[in-house]
Amino acid sequence: MNEEESLNRAIYEEVAIFPYDKEWPLLFEEERSRLLHLFPSSFLAIAHIGSTAVPGLSAKPIIDILAGVATMESADALLEPLCQSKYTTSMEFNASFTGRRWLMRWSEGRRTHHLHLVVHGSKEWQQRLAFRDTLRTHTGIAMNYERKKQAWAAEFRSDREAYTAAKTSFIQDTLGYAKNS
Repeated sequence: MNEEESLNRAIYEEVAIFPYDKEWPLLFEEERSRLLHLFPSSFLAIAHIGSTAVPGLSAKPIIDILAGVATMESADALLEPLCQSKYTTSMEFNASFTGRRWLMRWSEGRRTHHLHLVVHGSKEWQQRLAFRDTLRTHTGIAMNYERKKQAWAAEFRSDREAYTAAKTSFIQDTLGYAKNS
């Protein structure tokens, strides 16, 4: 499979949930180190988010990375250099966001990393960390999320956008819980 075929397969990869893998935090640390080496003064902080950042939680085997930048202009300036460093993105997709930029890394026809560039300390930054932290500290909420994700993955196996949209109300409810607890 050539790079173009690999990327195309990764873009249209089906949604699938896998049991927790203790390698996920190590894969995050490797990519964090690589990003800091390539862009030593670009990020104010880099955090592991998403389900792969929650010990014991089943997930899509894609490492979600939250990278804090000073401004959205600095995020935009990083898009091309990141694309030259084994990431890809869609400018059209990113145009639909106001508070973040999204990139994807892939290998052998599957997604390996999602990189979310947001302003460090912004509401977007805080919410993503609050959601992760709530799942880490409240096992019941995490297990409920896992059950729901498995059902959504079965229902929307070939539609990533619908799968992501299905998670929205659960995430908002969890953020409300985190804010009030």
